[in-house]
Amino acid sequence: MCGLAGFVAFDPFPDPEKARRALLAMTRAIKHRGPDAEGYWLDDTQGVALGHRRLSILDLSPAGAQPMQSPCGRYILVFNGEIYNHGSLRLDLENDIPGSVWAGHSDTETLLVAITEWGLTRTLEKAFGMFALALWDRQERVLSLARDRMGEKPLYFSRQDHGWVFGSELRALLAGGLAAPVDRGALVSYLELGYVPDHMCILAGVGKIMPGTIIQLREGGEPEQLCYASVEAQFGQPAKITDRDEAVTRLERALGEVVSEQMVSDVPLGCFLSGGVDSSLVASLMQAKSDRQIQTFSIGFEDAWFNEAPHAAAVAAHLKTSHTEFTLKEDDALAIIPDLPSIYDEPFADSSQIPTTLLCRSARKHVTVALTGDGGDEVFGGYNRHIRGPKLWNQVVQLPRILRHLGAGAVDGAAQLALRNERISRRATTALGLPLTTLDNLPKLAATLRTAGHAEDFYQTFISTGQSLADTLLDPAPPFQSDPRAVDPSRMMMAEWIMARDMTGYLPGDILVKVDRAAMSVGLETRAPFLDARVAAVARQIPIELHVDQRTGKKLLRELLYRYVPQSLIERPKQGFAMPLDDWLRESLRDWGSGLIKDEALVTSLGLDRNRVEDIWSAHQAKHINAGKALWTLLMLLLWARNIGIGTSADKRMAIQGAEASAPM
Repeated sequence: MCGLAGFVAFDPFPDPEKARRALLAMTRAIKHRGPDAEGYWLDDTQGVALGHRRLSILDLSPAGAQPMQSPCGRYILVFNGEIYNHGSLRLDLENDIPGSVWAGHSDTETLLVAITEWGLTRTLEKAFGMFALALWDRQERVLSLARDRMGEKPLYFSRQDHGWVFGSELRALLAGGLAAPVDRGALVSYLELGYVPDHMCILAGVGKIMPGTIIQLREGGEPEQLCYASVEAQFGQPAKITDRDEAVTRLERALGEVVSEQMVSDVPLGCFLSGGVDSSLVASLMQAKSDRQIQTFSIGFEDAWFNEAPHAAAVAAHLKTSHTEFTLKEDDALAIIPDLPSIYDEPFADSSQIPTTLLCRSARKHVTVALTGDGGDEVFGGYNRHIRGPKLWNQVVQLPRILRHLGAGAVDGAAQLALRNERISRRATTALGLPLTTLDNLPKLAATLRTAGHAEDFYQTFISTGQSLADTLLDPAPPFQSDPRAVDPSRMMMAEWIMARDMTGYLPGDILVKVDRAAMSVGLETRAPFLDARVAAVARQIPIELHVDQRTGKKLLRELLYRYVPQSLIERPKQGFAMPLDDWLRESLRDWGSGLIKDEALVTSLGLDRNRVEDIWSAHQAKHINAGKALWTLLMLLLWARNIGIGTSADKRMAIQGAEASAPM
């Protein structure tokens, strides 16, 4: 796992030394992604600069250093990620190239030789892993930027006056001189969702390489996008594995192979364990394939309402892993908040970022690589919206508009009643076996009832913050920019369509951002077996009814898990990493939040209506509404803006709002 950055002008650098300083600034801005080493490659005559920060995982020797040049000298590569099947790719290459001689055993070297022999597109089609890369072709004078199928690793790029800049994080581009205004469309989406969608960027004129694509940059031409893999195309296809027992066996085989590959490491390795289905299955497979105790890590909470650590400990005891438990104290959580804008790069308001970051910090003291259960819900249907959403959709579309609005009013009333009797309501929720987030989701249910029977609007209510913040903008919001990878809901069952939307939108925009930034902020590599394309391909060959019904999700994963762990250790309401934001913002974080909300220059510089923002804050403090998620979304935006200089001194404000930067080329 590493970080990369660079730029290309396609013309000689007028000031080579200035170009070197710019490249150094860009790569050092992402030092946390690769704390072990740095490397640079520049061609002053062609105007190309590639920088790399290394987190050494495979081949710790200098033979694994980057930027790396192909044996033929044609290609220069900077690479962030892991190719899990690179060993089998080497065997294929040795068959194609008799007498092959390898300098080391890194996957970067494997990629370069494969690209030389097969070309970039075919190589990426054959490679399975998580990655972002930049490849300079000295012969064709083409810079190729590419990203893995699921979008696990980030890669930003932007056209500048004298060429293009790119980097693993937005901060690398800013360090290289990027100056851009806030993108209003991305701002609106952020206010609605609590994160910036993967097909957008908070700064105008900056793009993200989309998952499964290659962007090729040539002198004088527009970017050319090539798709080498399409996750969304796998949905809605005829089922090939219809027998349940065969499906479980095929999944066990695929997951077992992938877990074995992901356990290959030249540095200490472990596993995150929450005690839920996904992480417990990963830990089970790891322990089954290891001849010694694997290391597992969990995080607990002082508040018993949110604490799942005892469940993780029970699973660890059954599997006989070497288990370490970290307890998250409120002071620990509050202390990390000032660091969040620099960790997350763009505004990001999924509050589970706090325990995720603290878990990564704690685990990093013991290991450099950790396998996770990320992606299990999206790939195999584990969210409540996959289970209950289809039935709710069928009910909503059949209701006349007037009845939908009456129902929404009733749910809003229930939410207000629950707020006034919160402790009693939460005890009742637990007694009924419902998730602890049920009460928090009542406003979302009301919003769902108000949708006009449009599938996309219906889906957005599940992933939104629960309270529209569009009315906090001073000017009318621009039109919503639809996700370019959204699929047609008419050609598949609703549960499958919601899963497809999650995998192409919510997964890369929220979940993978949360984990990547938290882990890389401390130089920890995380690996997600459920997101391997081979596992996802098997899942898509199985009919949706074997994955999800109206009562249970992830049915096949559960059946597979129970071959390793007793069902009694797993079955309980899903909690997740929910944070008590409502209480914090009325108590421990009240002064901090009030200071941001009442910073007039900061609020108005983002185009927000100061009066409306303060009204939400006041209503929350008075317990007229529970607006913790909405306020957290606003506060994370304001904290991010302050962190990069918006609303402060005039010179910084001008830089952010589009003043021309001095180009590094």
